[in-house]
Amino acid sequence: MMEDWRPTASLEALRERARLLAEVRGFFAEREVLEVETPVLSHGGSTDPHLASLCAEATTPAGRERLWLQTSPEFAMKRLLAAGSGPIFQLARCFRDGEVGRRHNIEFTLLEWYRPGLPLDGLVEESAELVRRVLGRDPGPLRRHRYRELFREHLAIDPFTTPLDALRRLAGERGGLSMVNAPRDDCLDLLLSLAIEPHLGQEGIDVVVDYPASQAALARRQRDPEDGEWVASRFELYLEGLELANGYDELTDAAEQAARFAEDNVARRATGLPEVDVDVRLLAALAHGMPEGSGVALGIDRLIQLALGRQSVAEVMAFATPRC
Repeated sequence: MMEDWRPTASLEALRERARLLAEVRGFFAEREVLEVETPVLSHGGSTDPHLASLCAEATTPAGRERLWLQTSPEFAMKRLLAAGSGPIFQLARCFRDGEVGRRHNIEFTLLEWYRPGLPLDGLVEESAELVRRVLGRDPGPLRRHRYRELFREHLAIDPFTTPLDALRRLAGERGGLSMVNAPRDDCLDLLLSLAIEPHLGQEGIDVVVDYPASQAALARRQRDPEDGEWVASRFELYLEGLELANGYDELTDAAEQAARFAEDNVARRATGLPEVDVDVRLLAALAHGMPEGSGVALGIDRLIQLALGRQSVAEVMAFATPRC
């Protein structure tokens, strides 16, 4: 008799999950941040070459159309910001193909929120407060690290200036993989995950800032005061070696965003990946005018996993892949 109908999480864990989600809603209610719901399906998807979007064929008033399952509620929430919503948050169901493991699931929950007018550093502080609230304890001090300095400390290289061939060799040696044709960012991502991330968040909450400009995604770019190199105005938050959150000083320039979407699809074609339809309604919202501010996406399943002391996200989800 088939037994894999049972939940991957215990009923006790699911009750605790519900309690912690109520804590999240209470956190934002106290700060008068509006909870919103946006569609899971959209005419535009994430063009990011590092994300694998899922799509579906659907019958709409326009006939049979391709719709994309959201990898994040970011695009729709930014349309709300442009419409004058003010600060908003969402606990959103999201989808990323092929992501299954101890820290990943194809379908998962993102906590995403936006703060018009709030500088990125203020959002870092608020993100740490939210993490402490859900954990129910203080994991230690909040510490900020520059991306560049972490590579110098742990690998004795400058990720911005080290020649690509040298990066490929080092990444290949560290990962036991052939990286002879790997792009620069793929080498940096591999080195970050193997040599740096395990050390982060072990004595508190660690935040990494000033990523390479090529990794800006939907964030603004700024000059590194050290030497004028362009860097991304974004942060990632880590606890116990686990990346929990990814925050941006949000890009509001429609023309620049359109150019980045186009660059993404060029990169996808170059590596044999399918193109993804651009969200033209997001671009229209940016052209209309989205207020400056910051936003962050936090993997709530991962945070609940840490709060409950579980070994995998499957243990805090009712039916994780492949039991869905």
